[in-house]
Amino acid sequence: MRWLVAALLAITLAIQFRLWISQDGVREVTQLKAAVAVQREENARLKQRNDQLAAEVRDLKQGFSALEERARNDLGMIAPNETYFQVVPKMAPAGTTPPESPPTRTAAR
Repeated sequence: MRWLVAALLAITLAIQFRLWISQDGVREVTQLKAAVAVQREENARLKQRNDQLAAEVRDLKQGFSALEERARNDLGMIAPNETYFQVVPKMAPAGTTPPESPPTRTAAR
């Protein structure tokens, strides 16, 4: 009977060792849970970005206002019968450097 108890105790210790201390035990499960949490955050961020891009594609396909806005802002295009005005900043006195600012584009109809 003693050898049976000793054998069961040895088996229990071996199982506990494998569960708590070995590479494929509780440590790995904890690391995998952390990796899953990080991946879920990344997936949520990418899903939000994809939703924004899908909305932009829908706007570009359905209406000309989004397309016109993109052409004006990105390409600097103006529509027919519009007058283009470019505002140039005032020149700084000699010896000083003017502040960096991009030229302002405006279009009047």
